[in-house]
Amino acid sequence: MEDSNIIELYWERNDDAISESAKRYGRYCKKIANNILHSREDADECVNDTWLGAWKAIPPHRPDNLSTFLGKITRNLSYNKFKSMYADKRGGGEIPVVLDELYECIPSSSSVEDEVEMAELETIINQFLHSLPELPCNVFLWRYCFVESISEIARGMP
Repeated sequence: MEDSNIIELYWERNDDAISESAKRYGRYCKKIANNILHSREDADECVNDTWLGAWKAIPPHRPDNLSTFLGKITRNLSYNKFKSMYADKRGGGEIPVVLDELYECIPSSSSVEDEVEMAELETIINQFLHSLPELPCNVFLWRYCFVESISEIARGMP
């Protein structure tokens, strides 16, 4: 089923929207969650919560790109789960490394000024990514959006 049809199912409040989303994007979302959490059970939980998040968000939002929309929900849920699991200690793996690499870019509070700065940062990062050739852009996205390890990214290089 095409993305536009799946989105239409969400707008109609048809339960098939969830099963169609899971069929089309379940593996993609699970890969994102598992890269962050390294736990099949926790990844499954976040992916299931993704469908609920999409159900709550569509409508009123009508995403232009359903895969990106669902991936972002999954990533945010997974990061939140990771933070709650490791609130008192730093866990192993890629998440602490990736967060350390991006530390200067992530605001620590949620004031109006921070929201404006985040919107500006998003614009700047998007402009930066659009200025890159395809390969470096993909490396950036694999590392910071899909939380792939450096060795995993290197294996995926042509």
